[in-house]
Amino acid sequence: MAQQVRSLSALKPFFMKTSIGVSSPRRQRRHTLPASEFRNLTSQDAISVFEIEREAFVSVSGECPLTLDEVLAFLSQCPELSLGWFEEGQLVAFIIGSGWDKEKLAKEAMTTHVPGSPSVHIHVLSVHRHCRQQGRGSVLLWRYLQYLRCVPGLRRAVLICEKFLVPFYQKAGFKDKCQSAISVGSLSFREMEYQLGGLAYARRNSGC
Repeated sequence: MAQQVRSLSALKPFFMKTSIGVSSPRRQRRHTLPASEFRNLTSQDAISVFEIEREAFVSVSGECPLTLDEVLAFLSQCPELSLGWFEEGQLVAFIIGSGWDKEKLAKEAMTTHVPGSPSVHIHVLSVHRHCRQQGRGSVLLWRYLQYLRCVPGLRRAVLICEKFLVPFYQKAGFKDKCQSAISVGSLSFREMEYQLGGLAYARRNSGC
């Protein structure tokens, strides 16, 4: 399911740790974790993923798109279809996807990974509460779609989202296809699709 967008008050930023005071030019720099890193998620990231997801969704819709067990399952079965954004080693945003082999999403797509499929079902995009309203969701989604272009055999990405999020995904290049057959309680969704293009296109245009 799609990221829930909410207005929040001033958010606490993340900063690189630096020493204060006068130092010699010859002083060796202290080792620090990368300021910003994008990588596939692993099962070890599952707790951090679920905590961010739970905070983002439960207060809005009352439930998470993925349970902790489902997060663990997808990160074990298809970690290559996930992407996390880390700052100083801390997860600040993520996307989890799985393989799907039918034209339209069905209820079983919510908990199923079909290996070798031409489609990626994006289950959830979520951003840490301290990092929202900064455009990070858009940046991460763009990175993810460019990454998917380099995965052999993939031809499209699909997702469902609430109607108010349709413009967000359209801005990223998704097409609004139809009303989804999937519903959660009183919530209904639109099904959206993004054409990834062939692998040859990916290599010419994304530096893969």
